[in-house]
Amino acid sequence: MKSLKIGIWILWAIGMVVLPGLAFSADDLRETPVVKAVRKVGPAVVNIRSEVAADRSVSPFAPFTGNPFFDNFFRDFFENRPQRPMDRSSLGSGVIVDGKRGYILTNAHVIEKAGKISVGLMDERELDAKVIGIDSNSDLAVLQIVSPSSLPAIEMGSSDDLMIGETVIAIGNPFGFSHTVTTGVISALGRSIRTEETVYHDFIQTDASINPGNSGGPLLNIRGELIGINTAIYAKAQGIGFAIPIQKAKRIMNDLIRYGEVIQPWIGIRVQGIDTQTAAYLKQSGAVDPSRPTGVLVRDVESESPAAAAGVQPGDMVLEIGGKAMKSVEEYRAALQGYGAGDVIPMQLGRKGKTIPVSIRSTTFPESRGRELVWRLLGIRVSDAVARNGKAFGVKIDAVADASYLARIGAARGDIIRQIDDLTVNDTEAFYRSVIKIRNKPSVALLLQRGDRLYHIAVKLDGE
Repeated sequence: MKSLKIGIWILWAIGMVVLPGLAFSADDLRETPVVKAVRKVGPAVVNIRSEVAADRSVSPFAPFTGNPFFDNFFRDFFENRPQRPMDRSSLGSGVIVDGKRGYILTNAHVIEKAGKISVGLMDERELDAKVIGIDSNSDLAVLQIVSPSSLPAIEMGSSDDLMIGETVIAIGNPFGFSHTVTTGVISALGRSIRTEETVYHDFIQTDASINPGNSGGPLLNIRGELIGINTAIYAKAQGIGFAIPIQKAKRIMNDLIRYGEVIQPWIGIRVQGIDTQTAAYLKQSGAVDPSRPTGVLVRDVESESPAAAAGVQPGDMVLEIGGKAMKSVEEYRAALQGYGAGDVIPMQLGRKGKTIPVSIRSTTFPESRGRELVWRLLGIRVSDAVARNGKAFGVKIDAVADASYLARIGAARGDIIRQIDDLTVNDTEAFYRSVIKIRNKPSVALLLQRGDRLYHIAVKLDGE
């Protein structure tokens, strides 16, 4: 009997301690980690509105068109009247990454071709923004806003240790609905997306809904840390979202803030892909380890380059960069984009059946090699093109290599190059700098002048 009373007393004591706790926990179940993360990050997510000049003028009587009577009336009496240009607004998202300096990270496609850009904050303030830098190759851009007080900023996380299946949160402004929250999991890592214009590499794939207005908004881990920048460039996807890993975004963001552009690393290696037949021969001959992926072939190593200093030799196979297997030239170039000038790039090389680890400290491409690069990539020698008034207005082609692509399509001595891609070139120095910037592209567009005529031509490059 006594033991029964003791047991009842113990149960009562436990109940007095545990039950209040259980009641508290039941109420607290609503405040999940997702709720806490969204509450923490919400003030740092912004709405980006950009006014874009319309492609064509629109009649002020456009609302009345579509009716035959009004169509004939306005055509007869107002056809030659002035028309007013119309602007359209595009919506996107962004995230404040530096509250003191007002820096905002977003997608390049959100603000490209934009006129006036304004940023809407969670407290309903709207501030004008200026563009610090845009990198279309990565689809990233940095804006800056000025506020009398420090702005809320997001906490940076890491995308190096992401796990497939872990919970993620996306915040943005889809279709103008500000601060919309969606959740999901990481579905895959290292995805590549091919669009009509280019191929984007190394994306985080998630099943969190990401719509056009989410572009530029943050992808968060369960702690509310920034692990990626959402993008909606893959419009065909349904139930599939993509984000740029924050480790890649941080490097590009830092370059844009510091230089206004992304500084590409230079190591001095030119590579080429190999076909299946060649790969089989290399493995059978013992040139590479038959148990490893074949990689890409080092075709040439530039003298006095970082690669030459690290001992890389022509004929080596680049098997891995940063622990990632290289299966194509495209993957090789994408891997290098993950590094900045001055970074140490770890590689695994294949040489005569052995695997050789090397570390290459990248640097910026030396401008003193600009003339040599132009000859190698384009097969031309140039000099300043000077008008009668003494003003430089481009570069004049002085020589064209017989085997070059430009020679095959008919470029000749005396032709003047006015522009390369979207970069205007007024003299040889500007031309050399422009070619250094685009040296890793497979092709570029040139604006060529011959006499009084201008021609837009696409030119294939023989890049690094």
